[in-house]
Amino acid sequence: MTDNPYLTHLDEKGVARMVDVGAKPDTERVAVAAGTVYMKPATLALIQQGALKKGDVLSVARIAGIMAAKKTSELIPLCHPVALTHLDVDLTLDSAANAVRIVASARTTGKTGVEMEALTAVSVAALTVYDMAKAVDREMRLGDIRLLEKHGGQHGDYISEDK
Repeated sequence: MTDNPYLTHLDEKGVARMVDVGAKPDTERVAVAAGTVYMKPATLALIQQGALKKGDVLSVARIAGIMAAKKTSELIPLCHPVALTHLDVDLTLDSAANAVRIVASARTTGKTGVEMEALTAVSVAALTVYDMAKAVDREMRLGDIRLLEKHGGQHGDYISEDK
């Protein structure tokens, strides 16, 4: 049904499957993803001041992102479990955009990449920011979640043009 070599999660009949990576060599793999939580200026000020009742938003979101990345294969059905050798989640306040910017960097040495782990870390960190601040701002928007770069593997390096 499909003869597209890029749709590796589909078999020859178009049925979803987990890709067999057993024959691939172990290589160092790195992925960096980013996203943004947009909010009202007053919400950003409360986060900056540490004045939200639920606590330190940035620290909790950082830990949530790290925990989520480690569970990516449990959340994404065809994703392989990956032994992360490093994961960093950085959250910064952007007063000009009234936003929290999130960047996650994942690293492993293995047979498959860590793009999904980096993207999952960003997504869950963003959801955690929303959860912790929703009592004061239900209009927050999560956006711009994307892969910024990846290194390693048979498809080589990727660096986003809108980094």
